[in-house]
Amino acid sequence: MALHVQRRGAAGTAGPPLVLVHGFTQNGDCWGRFGDLLAERAELVLVDAPGHGRSRHDDADLWTAADLVTEAAGSGIYLGYSMGGRIALHAALRRPDLVRGLVLIGATAGLDDETERAKRRAADEDLADRLLAEGLPAFLGRWLRGPLFAGLSAEGAARAERLANRTEGLAASLRHCGTGTQEPLWDRLDRLTMPVLIVVGDRDEKFSAIGRRLVATMVGTEARLLSLPGTHAVHLEQPAAVAEAVLAHVAAW
Repeated sequence: MALHVQRRGAAGTAGPPLVLVHGFTQNGDCWGRFGDLLAERAELVLVDAPGHGRSRHDDADLWTAADLVTEAAGSGIYLGYSMGGRIALHAALRRPDLVRGLVLIGATAGLDDETERAKRRAADEDLADRLLAEGLPAFLGRWLRGPLFAGLSAEGAARAERLANRTEGLAASLRHCGTGTQEPLWDRLDRLTMPVLIVVGDRDEKFSAIGRRLVATMVGTEARLLSLPGTHAVHLEQPAAVAEAVLAHVAAW
């Protein structure tokens, strides 16, 4: 069964469609005002990642998720947020013929150190167990109160849309697509040839540093870092500014 996708926006406009891949606990309905603004000027393909929304394939790892996304979405400029950014990066490495440009928001190429990866795997396993034990509503309430998302408006948080996910699917996603399970990709980034835009919130120190490293490592292409006021979910905190910046950059691709 293919992943669930929605197509919306300005079909038939110049340039390839934007393929949007969301973060953990989200789905294709969670792009909010940012997605609305993109859809005014671009064709969008909104993907429900494995284990999320109306997609299955709960046991997909990141490479399999990338294959499933490219199979479902086809050719376009791939924009991924957090977990979705990691899936989009895998897709760019696996299918550069389909990924014509890459926009990463709050994403990483993985943890270099095996000890750190092991710690993260254990943490994600514990988080998956807690999710199954307490149920999605309680888990999601605590998740959205965390420091990464506490500043989101009700629209940006999209709690009702996130509650449409399946508890079992999200737990499986943590186990199979978490950062701890991710094979580090840093030594492969010089293979990328499509244009890349890295977007970070200026108060997200961790991913600002990762963004600088991504740009420095992508030596085979034009890669740019864009820092805008905000934290990890900067596109949901500042939807107009991020949408305008993304559209301006991809128009030149």
